[in-house]
Amino acid sequence: MQIVRADYYRPEHARAIGELLDVYARDPMGGGRPLDPALRDDIARRLAAVPTAFSLLGFHEGRAVALANAFEGLSTFHGRPLVNVHDLVVHPDFRGRGFGRSLLQAVEALAREKGCCKLTLEVLEGNAVARAVYERCGFRGYALDPAMGQALFWEKPLDL
Repeated sequence: MQIVRADYYRPEHARAIGELLDVYARDPMGGGRPLDPALRDDIARRLAAVPTAFSLLGFHEGRAVALANAFEGLSTFHGRPLVNVHDLVVHPDFRGRGFGRSLLQAVEALAREKGCCKLTLEVLEGNAVARAVYERCGFRGYALDPAMGQALFWEKPLDL
């Protein structure tokens, strides 16, 4: 697999980002519903408007088959940048070939170049395949104080 940093203004990259994100959204692990077509066609432009966003595309024989969307943030406890992997997508026809692991390794390499102190991501409890990949790549739950338990990722929708 060839991994490239996506150029949000390059039409073939923008199209690949929208299509792969739509594949993810249609999957039960992504909610099971397609993206709104207008959003699918515009998501790269919206990502380009976020200064801390970056995306990596994985190509196999010239076809975009994998995507990682990530955002740089700041760890206030370390005073150093961090990278959150917001989306990790591998097209169903190409799963089980190590493409997800390769994308995560590429994100980690970029994070190290930026001097980041950590990578973060979220995963559904029931997504055993993704959890296994993430664990093999060194991700794990965390606790600041073991007596207080592991950190939880919550959300509060604002405009549904």
